[in-house]
Order: sequence, then C-alpha cells, then structure tokens
Amino acid sequence: QVELVESGGGLVQAGGSLRLACAASGNTFLSQYTGWFRQAPGKEREFVAAILWTAGSTSYADSVKGRFTISRDNAKNTVYLQMNSLKPEDTAVYYCAANNGRIRSSEERHYAYWGQGTQVTVSS
Repeated sequence: QVELVESGGGLVQAGGSLRLACAASGNTFLSQYTGWFRQAPGKEREFVAAILWTAGSTSYADSVKGRFTISRDNAKNTVYLQMNSLKPEDTAVYYCAANNGRIRSSEERHYAYWGQGTQVTVSS
C-alpha cells in the first residue's frame, strides 16, 4: 500500500503561483509513476501532469504546458507541482495519484493510489 498526502493548496490571484506537494509513504516502489489530476466544480476529473520517478520523464496536459512544472525529490519521496501564471480556470481540487510505473497514462483508471486532494482557488 501507498499513502499519498497533498499539501500546498490555497487562494491566489490570477497570474500568481502556488506549489503543491505530494508526499508518498509506505511501499513507495508502488508509486513509481506519480501524477496530478484536478476536478473543478461540475466537471469531470482531468489529467494535469505526471512524472516517472526513475527517469524523471514528464507528461503534461496541453492546458498547463509552459505554466506548470512537475518534479520529484527522491530523498523525500515527494512530487511537486509548480503552478505559475495561474488562471481562474485552474480553480479545482488537485489530486495526487500513483501507480507502479508499468503504465504511464493520463487516464485515472490506471492509477491505483490516490490522495485526498487539496483545493486551489484562483481569483480574477
């Protein structure tokens, strides 16, 4: 089992920045591919970004490319999502998710472990 705990959400003005963190504990070898998803009110959950722990290779949704950066700190078992140039449409609950690295996917059905989510609100 893997436990994922998100932190770093909050309220920010449009154009501002936030950094989210996802700390993994337990059998962390099961969280080799870690991603961020988000769900806005009344909308389906959508993929944001993901990273492969070993190679550091990354993947991003088109809507966040050039604004968001995903990274990891292996020593701390933590994945970060640096969000810059935030827009009101980025407002959502952001979830960290992970799988064992065998499938590198933007589909939530391929992720076995999920955090509880952290709220990000961007005011205009």
